[in-house]
Amino acid sequence: MDRRSLLKTGGAAVVLATGGGVWRAYEQGVFSVGRGPAYEPWSDWQSGPAEGPLALVRAAILAASPHNTQPWLFRVTSSRIELSLDTGRNVGALDPYLREAHIGMGCALENLILASAAAGYAATATLFPGKLGPIPAEQKPESVARVDLVPGEPRESEVYAAIPRRHTNRSPYDPKRPVPPDLVDSLRRLTADVPDVRLFLFAGEAERQEIVRVSSAANGELYSNPEIKHDNDLWVRTDWSALQKYRDGLTIDSFGLPPVATAMAKMAPTSMLRRVVARAQIEGYSRLIGSAPLIGIIAVRDRYDREQSLRAGRLWQHAHLLATARGLAGRPCNEAVELVDHERRLGTEPRHLGLLAKITGDAAWQPTFVFYMGYPMLQGRPSPRRPVRDVVVGSDPKT
Repeated sequence: MDRRSLLKTGGAAVVLATGGGVWRAYEQGVFSVGRGPAYEPWSDWQSGPAEGPLALVRAAILAASPHNTQPWLFRVTSSRIELSLDTGRNVGALDPYLREAHIGMGCALENLILASAAAGYAATATLFPGKLGPIPAEQKPESVARVDLVPGEPRESEVYAAIPRRHTNRSPYDPKRPVPPDLVDSLRRLTADVPDVRLFLFAGEAERQEIVRVSSAANGELYSNPEIKHDNDLWVRTDWSALQKYRDGLTIDSFGLPPVATAMAKMAPTSMLRRVVARAQIEGYSRLIGSAPLIGIIAVRDRYDREQSLRAGRLWQHAHLLATARGLAGRPCNEAVELVDHERRLGTEPRHLGLLAKITGDAAWQPTFVFYMGYPMLQGRPSPRRPVRDVVVGSDPKT
C-alpha cells in the first residue's frame, strides 16, 4: 500500500475509532492488506525448500479459481504431476455441474505448464476425458489431468513472469483507454492451435452494451435466489482471522473498493457487512462491466465436456497473464453462463442459451466463460492462498 492510501485508510479508522474501533481495525486487518500467512505464497512462489517438480506447484496454486475455492490437489513424483479436482470445494448451486471448478483446474494447469518451461522441463499435458455431471454426493477427488516432465532448456516468458502480479481486479476500469491493438491480436491468436475452443472479442460500444445488459440482469437474478446467495456467502471471508485460517474465498480487500471504503467495510459489523456485500453484487455491476473497453467470451463445442472445460481454463489463465504483463487487468463476468447451468438444473426454459447465441452469432459454439479487460483505476489486491503442503496429496521422496 502506498503512503497516500495508508494515510487515507488510517484516517477512516480514526473516524470510526470509538469504543474500541482502533482495536477492531487492527483485528480486521485494516493495516495489514496483503499480509499474513494467507498471502505468503504470492511472495515466496520462487523460493522455499521444495525443489524439482514439487516446486512447480507453488506457481500452480496462484492460478484463478471460482470464488477462490482453490479446488486443486496435486500428486507429485520425480517425472510427473497429476492434478485432481477436490469436488468438496465447490460453490454449490452457483456451479451445479462443477463446470467452473474445472475451468479453475485448467487455470492451475496453465500455470504449471508455464512454470515447468521456466524450470527447464519439457512438459506434456494429458487431459482426462469425461462428461460433467451434478456435484457428486460422495465428494472425493477426481483426477482430471497429468503433466509428464522430461529435462529440457529453461524458457521463461512474459506470461510466466506475470504469475505473481495477476489478480482479479474488481475496480472500475478507464473507459477512455482502449486495449492496445497488438494485445487484441495476441489474444485472438491464443486459440489458433487449441481444439474445440474459440475466443470472441467485443470492443464496439453497441455489442459491449448488450453484453453488459445481459450480464447485469443475470447477476441480479442469480443473487436474488436464496439458495445461490447462501452458497455464495459460504465463500465470502469477512473476518480477518478466519481468512488467515482458511486461506481461501473472496475477501473485502479484493472487492475493488477505494482504500477508505475498504477500511470502513472491514470495521463494519459482520451482519451489516454481509448486507453491503449482497447489495454491491447487484447494484453498480453494469457500470463496472461497462467501464471496460474489451469484453471476451470463451466458447467451446460442448460446455459439459471435461477436456474442453480444462482448455477453456488454460485459455483464460494465459489471457489474463498476458494482459497483466502488458499493464492491464481482467475480471470474469460469467453470470449469464451460470444461469445456463441454473436453468438446465431446474429444467426451465433455456433463455440464456439463446441470449448468448445472439451475442456471439454462432449457436454452434457454447459460451462457457465471459470476462472483461482494461486499464484499472485501482490496484488489484491478492487473494489468500493455501500453502503447497495443504494441496499435495502424495509425492515421491526424491522430489
